[in-house]
Amino acid sequence: MFTVDRRQYVRTQLLERAREDKRIVGAAITGSAARDAEDRWSDVDLFFGVVDGIAVEETLSDWSAFVYHELGAIHHFDLRAGSAVYRAFLLGELLEIDLGFTPAAAFGPIGGGGFRVVFGDAVERQPGSVDPGHLIGLAWHHVLHARISVERGALWQAEHWISGVRDHTLALACLRLGHPVAHAKGADQLPPDVTGPVQEALVRSLDAGELSRALGAATRAFLRELRETDSEVAGTLEKPLLDLAAVS
Repeated sequence: MFTVDRRQYVRTQLLERAREDKRIVGAAITGSAARDAEDRWSDVDLFFGVVDGIAVEETLSDWSAFVYHELGAIHHFDLRAGSAVYRAFLLGELLEIDLGFTPAAAFGPIGGGGFRVVFGDAVERQPGSVDPGHLIGLAWHHVLHARISVERGALWQAEHWISGVRDHTLALACLRLGHPVAHAKGADQLPPDVTGPVQEALVRSLDAGELSRALGAATRAFLRELRETDSEVAGTLEKPLLDLAAVS
């Protein structure tokens, strides 16, 4: 397992390389380190602006070769957000390195995950907002499909949908209370009166009776949060969802 000193060395090495790479006109530390929330297990998260007129993909390819050959990467995968490409590398000592590349004109924060400029000029951008209506819609959709999956005997699929109801309930609570929403990053900051009902929705075994119990608990927890988030919508959805989940 990587050490904190090794992580710092890798981050420093990557930033020094960025300063020497004429294609890179901006660099920022992102993730937990940018929010002064780094701990023993944090990744290395960096974001780079690539000079206009040079292909981001070409730069990413060269940097990938460096991470594999010099830092010992053993695998990677990509995520895209608009013009930005993020490549997540896993090193042999289980350190994750997330490198983002975007054209210089788009070099700036994406989302609300933290962004601290090391060099270069970042563009001003408003952080994206999370739509509570979308989370609400996903939750009722998952309640519906969880019930259908139980009736079909698709037990693993039912567990998948029930877990989704839990996730979206926690996300709604994080949004309401001002905590980070994505990837349950704010869930551990929620009070017990919010997390307790959601905890009851954990699936304990893959049989129809237990899945129905967990679905009922997940539905109640969702409706409880929905009353706090949007009481009018809660009033509309409560009876059909409780009927659907077969709870009283």
